[in-house]
Amino acid sequence: MTTVEEQTRIQEQFKLRMDEDELLNCMRCGFCLPSCPTYIESGFKESHSPRGRIALMKAVVDGVIEPDEDFERSLELCLGCRACEPVCPSGVRYGHLLEEARDIINQNKKHSFPARIVRKTVFQGLFPHQNRMRNAVGLLGFYQRSGLQTAARKIGFLGLLPDHLLTMEKVLPKVPSMRELKNRPDHLPAIGKQVHRVAFFSGCLMDTMFLKTNDATTKLLQLAGCEIVIPPSQTCCGALHGHSGEKASAKELAKRNIAAFEDLQADYIITNAGGCGAFLIEYDHLLKDDPEWSDRAKAFTDKIKDISEILVAVGFHEKVKLALPQQVITYQDSCHLRNVMKTASAPRILLQSIQSAVYKEMKDADRCCGSAGIYNIIESEASMVMLDYKMTQAKATHATTIVTANPGCLLQMQLGIEKDGLSSKMRGVHIVDLLIEAVKHGEGL
Repeated sequence: MTTVEEQTRIQEQFKLRMDEDELLNCMRCGFCLPSCPTYIESGFKESHSPRGRIALMKAVVDGVIEPDEDFERSLELCLGCRACEPVCPSGVRYGHLLEEARDIINQNKKHSFPARIVRKTVFQGLFPHQNRMRNAVGLLGFYQRSGLQTAARKIGFLGLLPDHLLTMEKVLPKVPSMRELKNRPDHLPAIGKQVHRVAFFSGCLMDTMFLKTNDATTKLLQLAGCEIVIPPSQTCCGALHGHSGEKASAKELAKRNIAAFEDLQADYIITNAGGCGAFLIEYDHLLKDDPEWSDRAKAFTDKIKDISEILVAVGFHEKVKLALPQQVITYQDSCHLRNVMKTASAPRILLQSIQSAVYKEMKDADRCCGSAGIYNIIESEASMVMLDYKMTQAKATHATTIVTANPGCLLQMQLGIEKDGLSSKMRGVHIVDLLIEAVKHGEGL
Protein backbone atom coordinates (compact mmCIF):
# COMPACT_ATOMS: atom_id res chain seq x y z
CA MET A 1 0.00 0.00 0.00
CA THR A 2 1.28 3.45 -0.89
CA THR A 3 1.84 5.65 2.17
CA VAL A 4 0.74 9.28 2.47
CA GLU A 5 4.35 10.38 2.26
CA GLU A 6 4.86 8.38 -0.93
CA GLN A 7 1.67 9.78 -2.44
CA THR A 8 2.91 13.29 -1.72
CA ARG A 9 6.22 12.62 -3.46
CA ILE A 10 4.46 11.03 -6.43
CA GLN A 11 2.10 14.00 -6.77
CA GLU A 12 5.00 16.46 -6.68
CA GLN A 13 6.84 14.51 -9.37
CA PHE A 14 3.71 14.35 -11.53
CA LYS A 15 3.55 18.15 -11.44
CA LEU A 16 7.23 18.42 -12.37
CA ARG A 17 7.60 15.68 -14.94
CA MET A 18 4.31 14.97 -16.70
CA ASP A 19 3.91 16.67 -20.08
CA GLU A 20 0.90 18.89 -19.43
CA ASP A 21 0.60 19.89 -23.08
CA GLU A 22 0.26 16.22 -24.00
CA LEU A 23 -2.30 15.70 -21.26
CA LEU A 24 -4.30 18.66 -22.55
CA ASN A 25 -4.13 17.35 -26.12
CA CYS A 26 -6.69 14.71 -25.19
CA MET A 27 -10.07 16.14 -26.26
CA ARG A 28 -12.04 13.38 -24.43
CA CYS A 29 -13.67 12.55 -27.78
CA GLY A 30 -13.78 8.82 -27.09
CA PHE A 31 -12.35 7.61 -30.43
CA CYS A 32 -9.89 5.53 -28.41
CA LEU A 33 -12.57 3.60 -26.51
CA PRO A 34 -13.47 0.90 -29.07
CA SER A 35 -9.78 0.14 -29.65
CA CYS A 36 -8.86 -0.31 -25.97
CA PRO A 37 -8.88 -3.98 -24.83
CA THR A 38 -8.98 -3.20 -21.10
CA TYR A 39 -11.89 -0.80 -21.54
CA ILE A 40 -13.85 -3.48 -23.40
CA GLU A 41 -12.94 -6.35 -21.06
CA SER A 42 -13.69 -4.27 -17.94
CA GLY A 43 -17.29 -3.82 -19.06
CA PHE A 44 -16.65 -0.29 -20.40
CA LYS A 45 -15.20 1.13 -17.20
CA GLU A 46 -14.01 4.67 -17.94
CA SER A 47 -10.99 4.49 -15.62
CA HIS A 48 -9.70 1.55 -17.67
CA SER A 49 -9.71 3.47 -20.95
CA PRO A 50 -6.95 5.71 -22.39
CA ARG A 51 -9.20 8.76 -22.05
CA GLY A 52 -9.98 7.86 -18.48
CA ARG A 53 -6.37 7.19 -17.52
CA ILE A 54 -5.26 10.51 -19.03
CA ALA A 55 -7.99 12.26 -17.05
CA LEU A 56 -6.72 10.58 -13.88
CA MET A 57 -3.13 11.64 -14.63
CA LYS A 58 -4.27 15.22 -15.19
CA ALA A 59 -6.26 15.13 -11.95
CA VAL A 60 -3.13 14.06 -10.04
CA VAL A 61 -1.12 16.86 -11.66
CA ASP A 62 -3.82 19.38 -10.68
CA GLY A 63 -4.07 18.04 -7.14
CA VAL A 64 -7.72 17.08 -7.62
CA ILE A 65 -7.11 13.45 -6.62
CA GLU A 66 -4.36 11.62 -4.78
CA PRO A 67 -2.25 8.95 -6.53
CA ASP A 68 -3.79 6.21 -4.39
CA GLU A 69 -4.08 2.46 -4.90
CA ASP A 70 -7.03 2.76 -7.28
CA PHE A 71 -5.11 5.19 -9.46
CA GLU A 72 -2.05 2.96 -9.52
CA ARG A 73 -4.18 -0.09 -10.26
CA SER A 74 -5.73 1.63 -13.28
CA LEU A 75 -2.27 2.18 -14.77
CA GLU A 76 -1.13 -1.36 -13.88
CA LEU A 77 -4.03 -2.90 -15.79
CA CYS A 78 -3.12 -1.07 -19.00
CA LEU A 79 -1.52 -3.40 -21.56
CA GLY A 80 0.49 -0.58 -23.09
CA CYS A 81 -0.57 -1.86 -26.52
CA ARG A 82 -0.99 1.73 -27.78
CA ALA A 83 -3.91 0.84 -30.04
CA CYS A 84 -5.40 4.16 -28.94
CA GLU A 85 -2.71 6.21 -30.68
CA PRO A 86 -3.45 5.50 -34.38
CA VAL A 87 -7.15 6.35 -33.89
CA CYS A 88 -6.57 9.54 -31.87
CA PRO A 89 -7.49 12.63 -33.95
CA SER A 90 -5.26 14.80 -31.72
CA GLY A 91 -2.25 12.51 -32.00
CA VAL A 92 -1.88 12.05 -28.25
CA ARG A 93 1.22 9.97 -27.44
CA TYR A 94 -0.47 7.99 -24.71
CA GLY A 95 2.41 5.51 -24.46
CA HIS A 96 4.84 8.25 -23.47
CA LEU A 97 2.47 9.48 -20.75
CA LEU A 98 2.00 5.96 -19.41
CA GLU A 99 5.73 5.22 -19.23
CA GLU A 100 6.46 8.51 -17.47
CA ALA A 101 3.66 7.94 -14.96
CA ARG A 102 4.81 4.40 -14.20
CA ASP A 103 8.39 5.55 -13.76
CA ILE A 104 7.34 8.28 -11.31
CA ILE A 105 5.32 5.81 -9.26
CA ASN A 106 8.03 3.16 -9.25
CA GLN A 107 10.79 5.57 -8.25
CA ASN A 108 8.81 7.12 -5.41
CA LYS A 109 7.27 4.14 -3.64
CA LYS A 110 8.87 1.44 -1.54
CA HIS A 111 8.41 -2.04 -2.95
CA SER A 112 8.25 -5.11 -0.73
CA PHE A 113 11.54 -6.89 -0.10
CA PRO A 114 10.73 -9.82 -2.48
CA ALA A 115 9.66 -7.36 -5.21
CA ARG A 116 12.91 -5.40 -4.80
CA ILE A 117 14.96 -8.58 -5.14
CA VAL A 118 13.09 -9.71 -8.24
CA ARG A 119 13.29 -6.29 -9.91
CA LYS A 120 17.00 -5.93 -9.17
CA THR A 121 17.73 -9.45 -10.43
CA VAL A 122 15.74 -9.03 -13.65
CA PHE A 123 16.37 -5.40 -14.55
CA GLN A 124 19.97 -5.02 -13.37
CA GLY A 125 21.39 -8.49 -12.99
CA LEU A 126 20.05 -10.35 -16.01
CA PHE A 127 18.73 -8.54 -19.09
CA PRO A 128 21.57 -6.01 -19.54
CA HIS A 129 24.15 -8.84 -19.60
CA GLN A 130 23.96 -11.15 -22.61
CA ASN A 131 26.36 -13.72 -21.14
CA ARG A 132 24.08 -14.07 -18.13
CA MET A 133 21.07 -14.36 -20.42
CA ARG A 134 22.84 -17.17 -22.29
CA ASN A 135 23.64 -18.95 -19.04
CA ALA A 136 20.07 -18.59 -17.75
CA VAL A 137 18.57 -19.85 -21.00
CA GLY A 138 21.23 -22.54 -21.08
CA LEU A 139 19.87 -23.84 -17.77
CA LEU A 140 16.45 -24.08 -19.41
CA GLY A 141 18.05 -26.06 -22.22
CA PHE A 142 19.65 -28.41 -19.68
CA TYR A 143 16.25 -28.86 -18.02
CA GLN A 144 14.72 -29.75 -21.39
CA ARG A 145 17.45 -32.15 -22.57
CA SER A 146 18.60 -33.81 -19.35
CA GLY A 147 15.39 -35.62 -18.55
CA LEU A 148 14.45 -33.23 -15.75
CA GLN A 149 11.53 -31.89 -17.77
CA THR A 150 10.18 -35.39 -18.40
CA ALA A 151 10.63 -36.32 -14.74
CA ALA A 152 9.01 -33.12 -13.47
CA ARG A 153 5.99 -33.72 -15.68
CA LYS A 154 5.75 -37.39 -14.76
CA ILE A 155 5.81 -36.94 -10.97
CA GLY A 156 3.36 -34.06 -11.14
CA PHE A 157 5.74 -31.43 -9.72
CA LEU A 158 4.64 -28.92 -12.36
CA GLY A 159 1.10 -29.25 -11.05
CA LEU A 160 2.12 -26.78 -8.35
CA LEU A 161 2.16 -24.05 -11.01
CA PRO A 162 -0.95 -22.02 -11.93
CA ASP A 163 -2.76 -23.51 -14.96
CA HIS A 164 -1.59 -20.87 -17.45
CA LEU A 165 2.06 -21.22 -16.37
CA LEU A 166 1.79 -24.99 -16.55
CA THR A 167 0.54 -24.70 -20.12
CA MET A 168 3.21 -22.10 -20.92
CA GLU A 169 5.91 -24.54 -19.83
CA LYS A 170 4.68 -26.93 -22.52
CA VAL A 171 4.99 -24.41 -25.34
CA LEU A 172 8.45 -23.00 -24.54
CA PRO A 173 10.73 -23.41 -27.57
CA LYS A 174 13.48 -26.02 -27.52
CA VAL A 175 16.60 -24.16 -26.45
CA PRO A 176 19.76 -24.64 -28.56
CA SER A 177 22.92 -25.99 -26.98
CA MET A 178 25.27 -23.70 -25.08
CA ARG A 179 27.76 -24.10 -27.90
CA GLU A 180 25.21 -22.76 -30.38
CA LEU A 181 24.26 -19.92 -28.02
CA LYS A 182 27.86 -18.75 -27.75
CA ASN A 183 28.92 -19.29 -31.37
CA ARG A 184 27.20 -16.26 -32.91
CA PRO A 185 28.34 -14.47 -36.11
CA ASP A 186 29.18 -10.78 -36.29
CA HIS A 187 29.27 -10.51 -40.10
CA LEU A 188 27.43 -12.31 -42.91
CA PRO A 189 27.84 -11.64 -46.66
CA ALA A 190 24.99 -11.06 -49.05
CA ILE A 191 23.96 -13.99 -51.24
CA GLY A 192 24.01 -12.87 -54.86
CA LYS A 193 24.08 -9.20 -55.79
CA GLN A 194 24.38 -6.91 -52.76
CA VAL A 195 21.68 -4.25 -52.52
CA HIS A 196 22.11 -3.08 -48.92
CA ARG A 197 24.48 -3.16 -46.00
CA VAL A 198 22.37 -3.61 -42.87
CA ALA A 199 22.98 -4.03 -39.16
CA PHE A 200 20.96 -6.60 -37.25
CA PHE A 201 19.59 -6.00 -33.77
CA SER A 202 19.75 -9.52 -32.39
CA GLY A 203 18.12 -8.83 -29.01
CA CYS A 204 18.49 -10.71 -25.74
CA LEU A 205 15.68 -13.30 -25.69
CA MET A 206 15.67 -13.46 -29.48
CA ASP A 207 19.35 -14.43 -29.61
CA THR A 208 18.98 -17.06 -26.90
CA MET A 209 15.56 -18.66 -26.52
CA PHE A 210 14.55 -17.79 -30.10
CA LEU A 211 17.98 -18.20 -31.67
CA LYS A 212 16.64 -20.27 -34.57
CA THR A 213 14.33 -17.38 -35.51
CA ASN A 214 17.31 -15.03 -35.55
CA ASP A 215 19.16 -17.46 -37.82
CA ALA A 216 16.15 -17.55 -40.14
CA THR A 217 16.09 -13.74 -40.15
CA THR A 218 19.71 -13.38 -41.19
CA LYS A 219 19.32 -16.05 -43.88
CA LEU A 220 16.36 -14.16 -45.37
CA LEU A 221 18.35 -10.93 -45.31
CA GLN A 222 21.27 -12.62 -47.07
CA LEU A 223 18.95 -14.05 -49.73
CA ALA A 224 17.48 -10.56 -50.16
CA GLY A 225 20.93 -9.23 -51.06
CA CYS A 226 21.91 -7.74 -47.72
CA GLU A 227 25.39 -7.75 -46.22
CA ILE A 228 24.84 -8.03 -42.45
CA VAL A 229 26.88 -6.70 -39.54
CA ILE A 230 25.92 -7.80 -36.01
CA PRO A 231 27.76 -5.74 -33.38
CA PRO A 232 28.67 -7.97 -30.40
CA SER A 233 28.57 -4.99 -28.03
CA GLN A 234 24.81 -4.46 -28.48
CA THR A 235 22.57 -5.16 -25.50
CA CYS A 236 18.92 -5.48 -24.42
CA CYS A 237 16.70 -2.85 -26.05
CA GLY A 238 15.37 -1.72 -22.65
CA ALA A 239 11.68 -2.15 -23.47
CA LEU A 240 10.94 -4.19 -20.36
CA HIS A 241 12.69 -1.55 -18.25
CA GLY A 242 10.92 1.35 -19.92
CA HIS A 243 7.48 -0.22 -19.57
CA SER A 244 8.06 -1.19 -15.92
CA GLY A 245 9.14 2.09 -14.36
CA GLU A 246 12.91 1.65 -14.79
CA LYS A 247 13.47 4.56 -17.15
CA ALA A 248 17.01 5.40 -16.02
CA SER A 249 18.15 1.86 -16.80
CA ALA A 250 16.36 2.01 -20.16
CA LYS A 251 18.31 5.16 -21.03
CA GLU A 252 21.64 3.52 -20.21
CA LEU A 253 20.81 0.54 -22.39
CA ALA A 254 19.76 2.89 -25.20
CA LYS A 255 23.11 4.68 -25.06
CA ARG A 256 24.99 1.38 -25.21
CA ASN A 257 23.04 0.32 -28.29
CA ILE A 258 23.43 3.65 -30.06
CA ALA A 259 27.20 3.50 -29.51
CA ALA A 260 27.30 -0.09 -30.75
CA PHE A 261 25.54 0.67 -34.04
CA GLU A 262 26.47 4.23 -35.01
CA ASP A 263 29.82 3.64 -36.77
CA LEU A 264 28.83 0.65 -38.90
CA GLN A 265 27.92 2.57 -42.08
CA ALA A 266 24.72 0.52 -42.31
CA ASP A 267 21.79 1.60 -44.47
CA TYR A 268 19.30 0.20 -41.96
CA ILE A 269 19.12 -1.41 -38.53
CA ILE A 270 16.87 -4.46 -38.84
CA THR A 271 14.69 -5.93 -36.08
CA ASN A 272 12.48 -9.02 -36.01
CA ALA A 273 10.59 -8.46 -32.75
CA GLY A 274 7.79 -5.89 -32.72
CA GLY A 275 8.25 -5.05 -29.03
CA CYS A 276 11.98 -4.42 -29.38
CA GLY A 277 11.63 -2.48 -32.61
CA ALA A 278 8.98 -0.18 -31.16
CA PHE A 279 11.21 0.74 -28.23
CA LEU A 280 14.30 1.17 -30.39
CA ILE A 281 12.45 3.48 -32.77
CA GLU A 282 11.61 5.79 -29.85
CA TYR A 283 15.13 6.21 -28.48
CA ASP A 284 14.97 9.76 -29.78
CA HIS A 285 12.06 10.47 -27.42
CA LEU A 286 13.72 8.61 -24.55
CA LEU A 287 16.88 10.74 -24.84
CA LYS A 288 15.34 13.98 -26.09
CA ASP A 289 16.48 15.94 -23.02
CA ASP A 290 20.07 14.71 -23.16
CA PRO A 291 22.12 17.18 -25.26
CA GLU A 292 24.96 14.69 -25.73
CA TRP A 293 22.75 11.90 -27.01
CA SER A 294 19.61 13.42 -28.57
CA ASP A 295 21.04 13.87 -32.09
CA ARG A 296 22.79 10.48 -31.97
CA ALA A 297 19.51 8.88 -30.89
CA LYS A 298 17.66 10.50 -33.79
CA ALA A 299 20.25 9.21 -36.29
CA PHE A 300 19.81 5.73 -34.78
CA THR A 301 16.00 5.70 -34.88
CA ASP A 302 15.94 6.93 -38.48
CA LYS A 303 17.53 3.62 -39.53
CA ILE A 304 15.22 1.21 -37.66
CA LYS A 305 13.22 -1.06 -39.96
CA ASP A 306 11.33 -4.31 -39.38
CA ILE A 307 12.46 -7.39 -41.31
CA SER A 308 9.13 -7.54 -43.17
CA GLU A 309 9.52 -3.96 -44.39
CA ILE A 310 12.99 -4.48 -45.83
CA LEU A 311 11.95 -7.72 -47.56
CA VAL A 312 9.01 -6.03 -49.25
CA ALA A 313 11.09 -2.97 -50.12
CA VAL A 314 13.65 -5.04 -52.04
CA GLY A 315 10.94 -7.17 -53.69
CA PHE A 316 12.06 -10.38 -52.02
CA HIS A 317 8.62 -11.97 -52.47
CA GLU A 318 8.80 -11.28 -56.22
CA LYS A 319 12.35 -12.56 -56.75
CA VAL A 320 12.19 -15.73 -54.65
CA LYS A 321 9.59 -18.47 -55.08
CA LEU A 322 7.66 -18.84 -51.83
CA ALA A 323 5.54 -21.98 -51.52
CA LEU A 324 4.20 -24.32 -48.84
CA PRO A 325 2.09 -27.46 -48.66
CA GLN A 326 -1.59 -26.50 -48.75
CA GLN A 327 -2.70 -24.80 -45.55
CA VAL A 328 -4.72 -21.86 -44.28
CA ILE A 329 -2.71 -19.02 -42.73
CA THR A 330 -3.89 -16.14 -40.57
CA TYR A 331 -1.91 -13.28 -38.99
CA GLN A 332 -1.96 -11.80 -35.50
CA ASP A 333 -0.54 -8.27 -35.43
CA SER A 334 2.14 -7.39 -32.93
CA CYS A 335 0.63 -4.34 -31.20
CA HIS A 336 3.88 -2.40 -31.12
CA LEU A 337 4.85 -3.33 -34.65
CA ARG A 338 1.51 -2.02 -35.91
CA ASN A 339 0.80 0.89 -33.56
CA VAL A 340 4.31 2.27 -33.03
CA MET A 341 6.38 1.12 -36.01
CA LYS A 342 3.34 1.53 -38.32
CA THR A 343 4.04 -1.82 -39.99
CA ALA A 344 0.87 -3.70 -40.90
CA SER A 345 0.78 -4.26 -44.66
CA ALA A 346 4.28 -5.68 -45.20
CA PRO A 347 3.76 -8.94 -43.25
CA ARG A 348 0.46 -9.50 -45.06
CA ILE A 349 2.03 -8.90 -48.48
CA LEU A 350 4.66 -11.54 -47.74
CA LEU A 351 2.15 -14.07 -46.42
CA GLN A 352 -0.19 -13.57 -49.36
CA SER A 353 2.74 -14.24 -51.72
CA ILE A 354 3.16 -17.84 -50.51
CA GLN A 355 1.91 -20.25 -53.17
CA SER A 356 -0.45 -23.11 -52.17
CA ALA A 357 -1.22 -21.37 -48.88
CA VAL A 358 -4.53 -19.58 -48.42
CA TYR A 359 -4.37 -16.37 -46.37
CA LYS A 360 -7.43 -15.45 -44.31
CA GLU A 361 -7.64 -12.23 -42.32
CA MET A 362 -8.60 -12.68 -38.70
CA LYS A 363 -11.30 -10.45 -37.20
CA ASP A 364 -9.69 -7.94 -34.81
CA ALA A 365 -6.21 -9.11 -35.76
CA ASP A 366 -4.99 -5.77 -34.44
CA ARG A 367 -6.45 -6.28 -30.94
CA CYS A 368 -3.90 -7.23 -28.27
CA CYS A 369 -3.62 -10.95 -27.59
CA GLY A 370 -2.95 -10.29 -23.90
CA SER A 371 0.76 -11.07 -23.86
CA ALA A 372 2.10 -7.51 -23.49
CA GLY A 373 5.56 -8.31 -22.16
CA ILE A 374 5.00 -9.99 -18.80
CA TYR A 375 1.33 -8.96 -18.53
CA ASN A 376 0.25 -12.57 -19.09
CA ILE A 377 2.18 -13.52 -15.96
CA ILE A 378 1.37 -10.68 -13.56
CA GLU A 379 -2.21 -10.11 -14.79
CA SER A 380 -2.99 -13.66 -15.88
CA GLU A 381 -6.76 -13.52 -15.42
CA ALA A 382 -7.24 -10.50 -17.68
CA SER A 383 -4.69 -11.86 -20.14
CA MET A 384 -6.49 -15.19 -20.49
CA VAL A 385 -9.80 -13.44 -21.22
CA MET A 386 -8.11 -11.58 -24.08
CA LEU A 387 -6.46 -14.75 -25.31
CA ASP A 388 -9.77 -16.63 -25.32
CA TYR A 389 -11.28 -13.90 -27.50
CA LYS A 390 -8.29 -14.03 -29.84
CA MET A 391 -8.50 -17.81 -30.17
CA THR A 392 -12.22 -17.54 -31.02
CA GLN A 393 -11.33 -15.23 -33.91
CA ALA A 394 -8.42 -17.41 -35.02
CA LYS A 395 -10.55 -20.57 -35.06
CA ALA A 396 -13.21 -18.76 -37.11
CA THR A 397 -10.69 -18.48 -39.98
CA HIS A 398 -10.17 -22.28 -39.96
CA ALA A 399 -6.45 -21.55 -40.07
CA THR A 400 -3.94 -24.28 -39.37
CA THR A 401 -1.11 -21.74 -38.98
CA ILE A 402 -1.22 -18.57 -36.86
CA VAL A 403 1.62 -16.21 -37.77
CA THR A 404 3.01 -13.51 -35.47
CA ALA A 405 5.94 -11.08 -35.56
CA ASN A 406 6.92 -10.89 -31.89
CA PRO A 407 8.17 -13.55 -29.44
CA GLY A 408 5.69 -12.65 -26.70
CA CYS A 409 2.76 -12.82 -29.12
CA LEU A 410 4.09 -16.13 -30.46
CA LEU A 411 4.23 -17.73 -27.01
CA GLN A 412 0.78 -16.35 -26.19
CA MET A 413 -0.79 -17.78 -29.33
CA GLN A 414 0.96 -21.11 -28.78
CA LEU A 415 -0.40 -21.02 -25.25
CA GLY A 416 -3.90 -20.49 -26.66
CA ILE A 417 -3.50 -23.38 -29.09
CA GLU A 418 -2.34 -25.72 -26.31
CA LYS A 419 -4.98 -24.45 -23.90
CA ASP A 420 -7.74 -25.19 -26.45
CA GLY A 421 -6.39 -28.66 -27.19
CA LEU A 422 -5.57 -27.80 -30.81
CA SER A 423 -1.86 -28.59 -30.92
CA SER A 424 -2.43 -31.48 -33.35
CA LYS A 425 -4.40 -29.28 -35.76
CA MET A 426 -2.92 -25.79 -35.44
CA ARG A 427 0.46 -24.19 -34.89
CA GLY A 428 1.85 -20.78 -34.03
CA VAL A 429 4.93 -19.58 -35.90
CA HIS A 430 7.04 -16.45 -36.26
CA ILE A 431 6.77 -14.94 -39.73
CA VAL A 432 10.45 -15.35 -40.58
CA ASP A 433 10.38 -19.04 -39.65
CA LEU A 434 7.40 -19.52 -41.96
CA LEU A 435 9.12 -17.60 -44.75
CA ILE A 436 12.23 -19.78 -44.44
CA GLU A 437 9.98 -22.83 -44.74
CA ALA A 438 8.40 -21.27 -47.83
CA VAL A 439 11.79 -20.51 -49.39
CA LYS A 440 13.03 -24.07 -48.84
CA HIS A 441 9.83 -25.58 -50.19
CA GLY A 442 9.50 -23.16 -53.09
CA GLU A 443 13.13 -23.17 -54.18
CA GLY A 444 13.61 -26.87 -53.43
CA LEU A 445 16.49 -26.17 -51.02
